[in-house]
Amino acid sequence: MRVFFDSSAFVKRYIREAGTDAVQDWCDRATEIGLSGIALPEIISAFCRLRREGRLSGGQYRQLKTVLLADIEDIAICDLTPQVLRQTVISLENCALRAMDAIHVGSAVVLKADVFVSSDIRQCDAAARAGLRVEVA
Repeated sequence: MRVFFDSSAFVKRYIREAGTDAVQDWCDRATEIGLSGIALPEIISAFCRLRREGRLSGGQYRQLKTVLLADIEDIAICDLTPQVLRQTVISLENCALRAMDAIHVGSAVVLKADVFVSSDIRQCDAAARAGLRVEVA
């Protein structure tokens, strides 16, 4: 089963918070994990914010970044192709979304994800409207 995660959900694989158990369960169930090409910089940005806020030490940050970079070696990363951009525009026209959130939906559609996992309710609504099975984490 191909499970696509947006950044807000996938970061929970590394940072314990509400929804972490659900994300871990979907990771375990997946035969393939999908992410948008924008997920890596978004997740690193979240790690950097947590470090600036003092919620992660420099060592913890480096460890999480190392694990994330190793993990993405085995993940299907969806590039910003014309097909993804077309699906992104459709989501933006049909739903009240931020551009980056719409890119995740467009990427999941193009990757033909079996499940779309997100923590963002508006994004989940857009993914459902795009024909994806949605799970909130």
